[in-house]
Amino acid sequence: MVTVIIPIYNERDNLDALFQELLEVLKQLDREWEVVAVNDGSTDGSEQVLDAWADREPRIHVVHLRSNRGQTTAMMAGFDFAQGDVIVPMDADLQNDPADIPRLLTKMDEGYDVVSGWRAKRKDKLLSRRLVSKIANGLISKVASIPLRDFGCTLKAYRREIMHDVRLYGEMHRYIPVFASWHGARITELEVNHRPRTRGSSKYGLDRTHRVMLDLLVIGFMDRFVSKPIHLFGSIALFNFGITVLSVLASIYYKFFGDKSFIETPLPLLAAMTFITGVMFVCMGLLAELVMRTYYESQQKRTYSVRSVRNGTVESIAMAKRPSRSA
Repeated sequence: MVTVIIPIYNERDNLDALFQELLEVLKQLDREWEVVAVNDGSTDGSEQVLDAWADREPRIHVVHLRSNRGQTTAMMAGFDFAQGDVIVPMDADLQNDPADIPRLLTKMDEGYDVVSGWRAKRKDKLLSRRLVSKIANGLISKVASIPLRDFGCTLKAYRREIMHDVRLYGEMHRYIPVFASWHGARITELEVNHRPRTRGSSKYGLDRTHRVMLDLLVIGFMDRFVSKPIHLFGSIALFNFGITVLSVLASIYYKFFGDKSFIETPLPLLAAMTFITGVMFVCMGLLAELVMRTYYESQQKRTYSVRSVRNGTVESIAMAKRPSRSA
């Protein structure tokens, strides 16, 4: 089954055309399908339009959130309610073309776990959308080491098992391929059609740029240090301790060979500050290690992801690795 997820916020004028196009495409598929439309606290009458479509087509499931929580939260709600083994999110503003869905599914049948849409010919404003997006995509691709050109395109296809352990917070929906890659997903990119917005107004602007950059810092940390945070904090601590040693040695040199007392140079103060900072980073690293161990062990999470097992099961292998208890 294919589940199409649509996060919706104040898109009343686009909904009728969206569902007409989408249903025409889905009814031509040679597989079962459903639509999960998540109303993210709309205040423009979108709720009534969605309910009318749900009454008309039983395979359209509508989830009304109590308040506006953002696109990431709406998509997470859609993932939670989805029943399909393939999940396809898309925007409600008609800029994503429903006709691209069969192409995404065909590409996925080649053995991929994630097929990411690439808006090669975007119909958005140059400075406020396309240029900023190109810079952000380049940074994300470099930090996450994933060669995708369009992380921000909502139209993608995911296998359900890849999304099983993914939890989205803040505005992390654009990083779903990154999370999927951490679980060993096979990812590819497919050029999709992008259409200009003709009704309604965009919910995105330059004000979100700094949020993307902050989220990117989180992604970089989680990618490299989430299971070994002491490596990051410890490296910073060692750097500070190195400055401490150099400052102390320089202070002693100036004391005996430069005819300057300790109070005549800022080196002793620098040594004290960097030493204290180093100790603080060591403590932060140890606390982070305890937090991560609690995270993995309390929820019985593994630090690896199994694609398949031959002549055995994941459960039997896990049981074999547990220490036996003597009577």
